[in-house]
Amino acid sequence: MKRYKLWVLTVWLVLGSLSALASCTTSDSGVHDQEGTDVPRTGKIAQIVERGKLLVGTTGDYRPLSYREAEGNYWGFGIEMAEKIAQRIGVDITFVPTSWPTLSADVMADPQTFDFAIGGITITDSRKTAMLMSDGYLCNGKTILCRAGDAQRFQSLADIDRPEVCVMVNPGGLNEKFAREQLSHATIVVYPQNEEIPSQVAEGHADVMITEITEAPWYVQNDTRLAAPLLSTPFTHGEIGVLMRKGQDDLLALVNAVIAQMKADGSLRKLHEKYGLVYGYDRPEEHSK
Repeated sequence: MKRYKLWVLTVWLVLGSLSALASCTTSDSGVHDQEGTDVPRTGKIAQIVERGKLLVGTTGDYRPLSYREAEGNYWGFGIEMAEKIAQRIGVDITFVPTSWPTLSADVMADPQTFDFAIGGITITDSRKTAMLMSDGYLCNGKTILCRAGDAQRFQSLADIDRPEVCVMVNPGGLNEKFAREQLSHATIVVYPQNEEIPSQVAEGHADVMITEITEAPWYVQNDTRLAAPLLSTPFTHGEIGVLMRKGQDDLLALVNAVIAQMKADGSLRKLHEKYGLVYGYDRPEEHSK
């Protein structure tokens, strides 16, 4: 009988120790991520934690935000943002190819192919109505690329909107939408590979590329044949964010928390500097909409 009581006491102590250990790694609100903050045990984030990896859709054609090398490796500003989010959740990350024409359909696909999309995705009212969009983490605006020798030729939208001017855009995104809405006289050519359009312009197959202030500097720095004469006076002003389907409010809140933390601790500014991008969050009112 004494041996039996001793055995029961031993088991009770072991279970108590395991319970105490568990309380150090979990809480009522969720499990701890790699940074020691609580991650919910229900909802979309719980599904990601159970899976063990974050699935991120990206076009891979948008230097320096999201680019896929021939061997399959991804790099860019948006890629590093996605990695920060995966780190906060405490899981690995896998990038899933998407495209500008199919972006919205891919985000809302059932079953899901990825948890959210990232890259050069501009925050718009239409996207916010149909889906969820995070807070902005990069200021953006429409501008142009042209040949360096034509920099003085194209100083305004009116200079571009002429019958003799050939404007090249990638299909299905906001660049094509902007061109068709704003250019009624220029010849608009849709080219399937966004990352190849700058070289098409440089080689004389088109005069102008409609692009973004986030993308244009990289090509000017890496190809002396190109210029971005309107970089400091973009046609539009906006922000880039993370896009996801509705019903993932817990994931949206976590993404916004990561963005807010990066703004507060200076790491977002450092990431801008790494990729040669202009940091626009010193005064929040500058980008309120």
